[in-house]
Amino acid sequence: MNYLVVKFGGSVLEELPDTFYENIVQLQKEGKWQPIIVHGGGPAISKKLEQLSLELQFVDGLRVTTKEVLDVVEMVLSGTVNKGIVRSIAKAGGKALGFSGVDGEFLQVKQVPNKALGYVGEVTNVNETIISDMALLGYIPVISPIGIDGDGQTYNVNGDVAAAAIAKSLKAKLCFVSDVPGVYHIQHGEKKILNKVSSEEIESMIAAGVIKDGMIPKAQAAIDGLNHNVKEVAILNGKERDSLIHYSEGKRIGTRVVLGGEVANG
Repeated sequence: MNYLVVKFGGSVLEELPDTFYENIVQLQKEGKWQPIIVHGGGPAISKKLEQLSLELQFVDGLRVTTKEVLDVVEMVLSGTVNKGIVRSIAKAGGKALGFSGVDGEFLQVKQVPNKALGYVGEVTNVNETIISDMALLGYIPVISPIGIDGDGQTYNVNGDVAAAAIAKSLKAKLCFVSDVPGVYHIQHGEKKILNKVSSEEIESMIAAGVIKDGMIPKAQAAIDGLNHNVKEVAILNGKERDSLIHYSEGKRIGTRVVLGGEVANG
């Protein structure tokens, strides 16, 4: 089965048109691809934390997660956001099952080395049988990136990192859906989309500060995925009509991230 992991974050979630979910359903029903959705929900989490007067802290694009913050993250991601996406797929005529990485120990994790981040985890194993079983039953998995360790402790996992780990496990293609049309640079005062960019160029853009904040874990997850059997990584604009369909058909859209030192082209 050809799996396509589609990851989108909170920055674009509320702006995705109905046609985006219709595209997801269409891809599954056509039978060539089995879509798997991994979602974030940063803005919704931040809003809830502010309402509860809990401090917001980030380090290199990753949210510092205290015990109190973890409770809010799990509530918002696995509850409000996850079920909202399930409803959107149902509205588009599809069948979806929403769950978090805690369910069935789908995402097994350990705490990241930087303990200053608190309860933030990195994925050590993916229970891919859960995905294949859902696919056989005709469901589209919708995954909230909360993981669990061997002691039953839950952790917040960056959505981009979780998506890359799932794609690695399934040897799938990975598509990051954002509110921008891809990786770009400024040329003669105008934004120029790079249709293809190498892992080396991504690393240089991070070092130069061109890629920063929340884009850092996304870019690093793309490179990590390519280094571990992910067939292809792309960054697309989810607000652009039929962008996912065009990508699945091999059309030139968004930015494709490739290994090695190939020269990016417009």
